[in-house]
Amino acid sequence: MLDLKQIRENPQKVQELLDRRSVNQYDLQPILELNQRQRELETSRTQLQARSNEIGKLIGQKIKSGSPPQSPEIQSLKEEGNQIKTKLSELEPQEKDLKDQLNTLLLSLPNLPWESTPIGKSEAENVEIHRWGDEYIPKDFPILPHWEIGEKLGILNFERGVKIAQSRFVTLIGAGAALERALINFMLDQQIAAGYTEVMPPVLINSESLTATGQLPKFAEDSFKCSDDDLWLAPTAEVPLVNLYRDEILEASQLPINLCAFTPCFRREAGSYGRDTRGLIRLHQFNKVELVKIVEPSTSSEEHQKLLKNAEAILETLKLPYRTVELCTGDIGFSAATTYDLEVWLPSQSTYREISSCSNCFDFQARRGRIRFKESGKKGTNFVHTLNGSGLAVGRTMSGILENYQQPDGTVKIPEALQPYMGRDLL
Repeated sequence: MLDLKQIRENPQKVQELLDRRSVNQYDLQPILELNQRQRELETSRTQLQARSNEIGKLIGQKIKSGSPPQSPEIQSLKEEGNQIKTKLSELEPQEKDLKDQLNTLLLSLPNLPWESTPIGKSEAENVEIHRWGDEYIPKDFPILPHWEIGEKLGILNFERGVKIAQSRFVTLIGAGAALERALINFMLDQQIAAGYTEVMPPVLINSESLTATGQLPKFAEDSFKCSDDDLWLAPTAEVPLVNLYRDEILEASQLPINLCAFTPCFRREAGSYGRDTRGLIRLHQFNKVELVKIVEPSTSSEEHQKLLKNAEAILETLKLPYRTVELCTGDIGFSAATTYDLEVWLPSQSTYREISSCSNCFDFQARRGRIRFKESGKKGTNFVHTLNGSGLAVGRTMSGILENYQQPDGTVKIPEALQPYMGRDLL
């Protein structure tokens, strides 16, 4: 959530930053008007409440000094007090309604892009930072798509996934299931060694949790909801990990908090419109190891770089070719101020595909979730900064392995780092 004081005091700057995301899509005027009306009502209510308190004191003083309770003067004050109470009873629901309207509009606004975030309208204007692992790109023979080699090896079965559920589900069989499990354990071990604390959170989450991290109300259609409860299937472990600290005031000495979690993730992919209907790239259910940092604002840029390196280290240890790109203002997510994407090389498509997004949300999620911290010896509290990134998306990592480690004889070599987890070196 954006800072209402910032919107009120510098609307031109806020509008300029919002326009970098999408020109003229977000209008601050209704927010400014509602806030003005709400503040005026609040002032009126405060003044009336003060007068009501004053009347109560005057009546007490006059009775104490000997005035009869039924005297015209006291009766007049009581009548004024009753009129004020009636007026207050009318103003309070009006003020609440304005606050609710204002909150709804604020929840619809995305985070402001960071000043240094590249300006652009779409992913075509993202900026490549660097590439790694060109020497590991297979070049000597045609590479089969990962879904085709996986089906040939009998480790991926999409037809049975459709039978059990519907399209965009997969069943992993034998060595496929073992490879998925090996990747999860490997990723968790690597991130724990890097200083993250493992968490196993619920994957059914309530609406308040999704609202805090920015999935609700705007992206309700992208999530799966339980019809009989206020519970949703988690789209990413970022949601429960951030919400572990919702409505809490942390001590500065507790920060930074570094968390990692493996969870299944569930997404409708409502906006994908037929893209990637084959393979492991865009499933309704997929496994992911997520990284979340909760930090002091002064350290969040440094912590963002650390989180990025932690995600990159997985790809480098697996010797999977990848590139790092900085997303432009037109491509960053709703809650992000700045984002780096990691993209793994898929030789069957001769292109890089996203395997991790590493985002710094600044205080956007903390405001929505009311997560603050207090420094020892100082008055007041401040909002934390939250960061998140995939470390990594497991299915997409598997697709990278099935293609980049493919052998001319139709087998797939298992990356050296995974062989201790698999107990074999070949699929």
